[in-house]
Amino acid sequence: MKLYFSPGACSLHPHITLREAELAFDLVRVDIRAHKLHDGSDYYAINPKGYVPALELDDGSILTEGAVIDQYVADRKPEKKLLPAAGTMERYRAQEWLNFIATEIHKTFGPLFGSDEAAKVAPRARLGKRFDFVAKTLASQPYLLGDTFTVADAYLYNMLRWTTSTKVDLEPWPALTAFFARVDARPAVQAALAAERS
Repeated sequence: MKLYFSPGACSLHPHITLREAELAFDLVRVDIRAHKLHDGSDYYAINPKGYVPALELDDGSILTEGAVIDQYVADRKPEKKLLPAAGTMERYRAQEWLNFIATEIHKTFGPLFGSDEAAKVAPRARLGKRFDFVAKTLASQPYLLGDTFTVADAYLYNMLRWTTSTKVDLEPWPALTAFFARVDARPAVQAALAAERS
């Protein structure tokens, strides 16, 4: 498999998931501004959507959308318990978190990367409400689904990393700060971060 990624982008959570699953894969860096690979080839030829992540499977087919890639990878190694078993209520809870993170947290960050300060006021307020909701869960358990780290935690961690570059202070949410530190300390997370820096 090949994971197409860009450092600092939302391709980090599938990268973490691949490392947590201990699956073999190659990393392919994408310049997401130019939509080019390191050899100058057109990234749109791989992913017509133009963004990362994309996962090239061993048969050459391409899978996109981070939360979907996370689930695909987790299902390759069910013994790692990165997702509850298909058909269980716990699995639907994990998918509920993945969808919430994708639509209510991930997309809210978009305007915060821009230069128009006035355009950031409403998204910051929305993000704060979303963080209030997530913090209530994490105040009473170490991970989103309880005691076990899942792909939803990898996705949330990826989003919380963006608070630094967007100047969102996590101080009002100590449960999120503690969660971030807990996930950041995981060996697979540190390995993914190191690989993306090289």
